[in-house]
Amino acid sequence: MELPNIFKGDYRLLAIPPLLLVLVSLYFIPQIQMGVDFRGGTLISLTLEQPIDSAALEGQLADEGLDADVKVFDTAVGYKAEIEFPQSDRLLKAEELKDEFEALLPEATNLEIMAGMNGSYRTEYEEKRVEINAVANGMFDLAGTNTRAELIDSVNELEREFGDSYKKVYADYQEAVTAPIKRHVDYTSISVQTVSPMLSTHFIETAINVAILAAVLSAVFVFFFFRAVVPSIAVIVGATCDIIIALGAMGLFGIPFTLPSFAALLMLVGFSLDTDILLTMRMLKRRGDPREKAHDAMKTGLTMSVMAIVAFSVLFVLAVLTHIPTYYEISAVALSGLVGDMFATWGINAVMLLRYAEKRGE
Repeated sequence: MELPNIFKGDYRLLAIPPLLLVLVSLYFIPQIQMGVDFRGGTLISLTLEQPIDSAALEGQLADEGLDADVKVFDTAVGYKAEIEFPQSDRLLKAEELKDEFEALLPEATNLEIMAGMNGSYRTEYEEKRVEINAVANGMFDLAGTNTRAELIDSVNELEREFGDSYKKVYADYQEAVTAPIKRHVDYTSISVQTVSPMLSTHFIETAINVAILAAVLSAVFVFFFFRAVVPSIAVIVGATCDIIIALGAMGLFGIPFTLPSFAALLMLVGFSLDTDILLTMRMLKRRGDPREKAHDAMKTGLTMSVMAIVAFSVLFVLAVLTHIPTYYEISAVALSGLVGDMFATWGINAVMLLRYAEKRGE
């Protein structure tokens, strides 16, 4: 069946639906929930021998002083449960002490070496040791060890003891959250993922840097290839709209912002550039009526989009059946972005390029 040429008539009206979609998406973006990867915390995944009552388990864990969010799934491969704990105050304190210790360590090490070579540095070294010892003792107390920094001769040995205590804080916390689960739940396998505040902050910084770099490189490439400002802006606007719509869907449907969903967003940037450049190439490199060229590009682009939607729909169905979070997050974000790409590419990019072609006198 031949697709009608939607660019006949006043094609500027085609920009209204995608712009409304973008505005609605902007409203829902603040409602996006950060996953454990970016928020920090502990996620425990269980394979169950039999179904359990999630509310009852939450109550049992609360009685033991644990604030937990329990989800139970009936999957094609059996019952599974996910138990999520918020960031621990003890882990937050451990991270703060670790940052302080690492900031003091280089100077303390250098002063120790200098004091061994020249006695005039002894006073300065001892002052620095008092400072770093206080931080180390804070970690030792947090770990519940009997170690005291004043009894450790070298900074190198102090660093080793500090690292062991830091690991013990995390090991003790994991034991504290898994022990009650073992008492209340029968399971066949368990996996524990703990993301520290420092690592979650690193993930956020990396995600922002990658997104900025992708946008800058895309803009540079497009401008270098087409040597025209308007087509370059149109391509970047299209990719931006795709991401905004996908983020809005994440806020609307409760899809958490995690490393898998972030990877899906980056994939959408690539797909958006693919369809946008396809349209731009057809519009600028071929001869003929601009509206017919846009219509021809739309037929090819929609075929690509539909095939991608079918592929990710299969993954989405698999995610629903198996309740694998990674599959769900990737497929749901990808489907939202692909639908948004159809609106943005043929409702915004095409309009901008048609206006550009008409002003050039085509």
